[in-house]
Amino acid sequence: MGRTKKVGPMGRYGARAGASVRKRRGQIEIGMRQRHKCPRCLAKAVRRVSIGVWRCARCDFTFAGGAYMPTTKLGEMVKRSKLS
Repeated sequence: MGRTKKVGPMGRYGARAGASVRKRRGQIEIGMRQRHKCPRCLAKAVRRVSIGVWRCARCDFTFAGGAYMPTTKLGEMVKRSKLS
């Protein structure tokens, strides 16, 4: 996989696809691959299993979330409206 220090995981595209599209996709991929906070045990141990499926490595809690992030904007809005 082509990867450089400057462009990160988007180095595999070379000069293709346009700079702004590559930058946007790079941000999404980097955010997707990092560890996230578990909604059950609050540990920073949630990783993506597949599209929309997330699992905590600590408590083995598996849940559905967004395709690229464990929470979505719509999900956060619903959560806020239920609390009110």
